[in-house]
Amino acid sequence: MNKNKIVFIILAAIFLLIMFWIGIDISRKTTFPGSKGNLKERMAPTESSN
Repeated sequence: MNKNKIVFIILAAIFLLIMFWIGIDISRKTTFPGSKGNLKERMAPTESSN
């Protein structure tokens, strides 16, 4: 392998690791919409909740 190919592989691996880390970070901070259940307040908001 020549030097350019090694540098490319290293940079690609670093990029993929960073993208994987960002994906894990975002997924920890959010909740899957289907896991919350269907609350009546969310289905039909009432006027008294102002």
